[in-house]
Order: sequence, then structure tokens, then C-alpha cells
Amino acid sequence: MLTRRGTTIATALTLAALALPTAARADDPSGTGGAECGLFTCQVEANAPGSSSKGSNGGASHSGEDNDNGGGGGAKSHWTCTYKRADPQPPAGSLDWEGHQPGDGAVYEQTCTFDANSAYHVIRMVWAADPPKGPTVDPATLAQQAVDKMALRGPEIGIVPKPGGTGLVGLPVWMWTAKSPETYGPNTASATAGPVTVTATAKVAQIVWDMGDGHTVTCTTAGTPYEPSYGKAKSPDCGYLYRQSSKDEPGQKYTVTATSTWHVDWTGGGQSGQLTQTRQSRTQITIGQLKVLN
Repeated sequence: MLTRRGTTIATALTLAALALPTAARADDPSGTGGAECGLFTCQVEANAPGSSSKGSNGGASHSGEDNDNGGGGGAKSHWTCTYKRADPQPPAGSLDWEGHQPGDGAVYEQTCTFDANSAYHVIRMVWAADPPKGPTVDPATLAQQAVDKMALRGPEIGIVPKPGGTGLVGLPVWMWTAKSPETYGPNTASATAGPVTVTATAKVAQIVWDMGDGHTVTCTTAGTPYEPSYGKAKSPDCGYLYRQSSKDEPGQKYTVTATSTWHVDWTGGGQSGQLTQTRQSRTQITIGQLKVLN
């Protein structure tokens, strides 16, 4: 499969593709372009447009020099290739085995990029006797990069009594959060390195509300937003009752801290897993003492 970005120069791609390495033949003597290869990553010097000539065998001979004006030397061009083990492996008899049998080495997906600007890509299957050596792509690391793209935040706190107002000891307190991708989920993002792409999906599993008086409330839902029509009813899924006023607290207010726990499920690169993230938000509310009149 050949993909492109920018203007395709068919001749350049055809000639340069002849210089692509295989995982098993990093020292392929064909052509005259240079090669610097490890099994996992290769950089191959390939001629640019206008610099090829026919060799004695009728094939293209590559000098490795860019020659835009038909004479003189220029900057060298490179292919950079990465490898990923094919999963599943091709069936027995597939041409991808290059005459080998399943169990004799393995078939890898080779992704090669033309030049540092990643303007051209060639993807093909190659056989190798041994697993690629050198740095590899860690799917778990990509999963964390995907999470970073999500811009997850702490709960967007909704609470009654409202900040700036005053509640009363013994009257219901309602807590909730807006259900947006950043504050509650689900939130999905992907990260890619070489041929590996990891996709992660994050959702809030629970929110722990520290009410500021030494007690906490764990809510496994986003909570129900309060409506005036509910009157003095208790929240059906995320509420609290204060037993003491906030008059002895700093600023005569309780600091309420909401900590959301995000579960992130990810998959990619032949692996899957789960990450846990936490985010916090805070607000302050005033709770007064209920006075009984005789």
C-alpha cells in the first residue's frame, strides 16, 4: 500500500522503492545507494529524481545523490523504516513467508517513510529470522499519550446550597457534575508511533466528595442536578446532611473537594490494558445553624 502527502513524483518513488531494505537483507548489494540498518530501523540512501541510470543488468543503479538539474551532486535522501510483527501471521504458503514455513522466523509489517518530512510512505510485509532488535514502541506509553490528549478535568461541581448562599444543618445537600467528555466521559483519543496506534476511552468510575467536616461521600453516578421543585427532598444518588455549622471553619465555610477516578481502557499494538487517572475540583459552601423559635 502506497500513501502520499503532497505532490507524488512517480518516478522518484519507483526508483527509491527499489532501495528499500528488507528485515533479513540489510546488506543487499543491489544498486549503489548506501544503507545503514539495524533490524528494527533502517536508513537507506536512495537517489532523488533525475539521478538514476541503467546498470548492466537492466535495473536501476542508485547513486544516493540528489541531482535536480541533471548534473552535480546534491543532498542525499533517506528511507526510515520500522517493523511490527504481523498479527495474525500469514497462512502457510503465503508469498509473505518468502519460501519459509510458519515457525521459521516471522513475518513483519515494514513501514518506510521517505525523507524526514514523512512525505511518502511504503508499507509491505517482510520475513525475518529473528525478532526486531533495538527500540520498540510501547503501547502502554502510547495509551498515556492518548490520555494526555483528552484534557481530562475534575468534576464541574454543582452543589446546593450554592456557593455564596447558605445552607442549614440537617437539610439535604445535593452534589453533581456536568456530564461532558472532559469532566465525566466517555472521552476517546488515539496516539500513534511508527506503525502502532493505540486508542483509549476514559470514563469516570466514581467521585469521592470530601465534605470538609471530616466525612466523605462516594458517588458512582454523576449525581442528579437539583431543581427547585424538589424542595427539601434528599438527592436520590449523591447527597449529604451536615450535622454542624461551618462557623468554626476558616472563613466560616466548608471546603468541598470532589475527586473523580477515571478508568481508561486502551487497545492497540496487539495489547490492551487499563489506566487509572484522578482529577480534583473544589468549592466552598456556608452551613448555618437551624434556629428553633419558641
